[in-house]
Amino acid sequence: MSAPRISFEFFPPKTLEASFRLWDTVRMLAPLNPDFVSVTYGAGGTTRQLTHEAVTTIGREFGLTVAAHLTCVDATKAETLDIARSYAAAGVREIVALRGDPPKGQGQFRAHPEGFADSAALIEALKATGDFTIRVGAYPERHPDATDAGADIAWLKRKFQAGADSAITQFFFEPETFLRFRDAADKAGIDASKITPGIIPIENWSGIRRFALATGASVPAWLDDAFAKAARDGREDLLATALCTEMCDTLLGEGVPALHFYTLNRPTLTRDVCFALGVTPSVELQNVA
Repeated sequence: MSAPRISFEFFPPKTLEASFRLWDTVRMLAPLNPDFVSVTYGAGGTTRQLTHEAVTTIGREFGLTVAAHLTCVDATKAETLDIARSYAAAGVREIVALRGDPPKGQGQFRAHPEGFADSAALIEALKATGDFTIRVGAYPERHPDATDAGADIAWLKRKFQAGADSAITQFFFEPETFLRFRDAADKAGIDASKITPGIIPIENWSGIRRFALATGASVPAWLDDAFAKAARDGREDLLATALCTEMCDTLLGEGVPALHFYTLNRPTLTRDVCFALGVTPSVELQNVA
């Protein structure tokens, strides 16, 4: 089996220490020749300027194709499109277009009175510029705001009809979760080859578990048991590498052509999984732990 196409997600730093962590992460993973890397927004668009700085710096200094996250939160249509134009002017031609999470404490998403009502409206506007390849989010398990089990498939189809080029899913812990979603998307008339599974290597189980519950991802009981036992033996990293590699290998065996890794700006486990999958660096990797 040939090595998969890969991509990575980073988040923008808010402190000097976090800046060093981001650049160390990029240095370690860039030689693996990702198709692209993406840089997130904070909830409520709180890292908008930091995201812009990280996107342009990564593209300039490392020569990577960078996809900038762009959301509908707390901005007018004009302000959002101004941000998009600034990316285009800086040579950034890929956007991850999302509705976005509401600001902390707001509860449910509420559109800005002069802003985009949802991700589909944002995608249509970005597509009309002709400047961008547009990636979108997809949810193999029910999004917290979804009205029913079929709503996530219906919304994904709407995003593609609005002009999306591809989709990246929320993370999950069992390959069957993605494969069922892929089959449902295909049945709904969506080109399933354009849906890339989002993979989260488990650097810290308690933290990832909290993150999963907050985003609506189900947490299998067997994972709680496995990490509890691994913690007693000091083998959490070994378990995490094995589980992530096995899941990715299963997905690849089912015909999935690409994997998108949520690195959380901690590159070592992602690198080790990529190595196990046969992804080799073009130059010597930086020794960053």
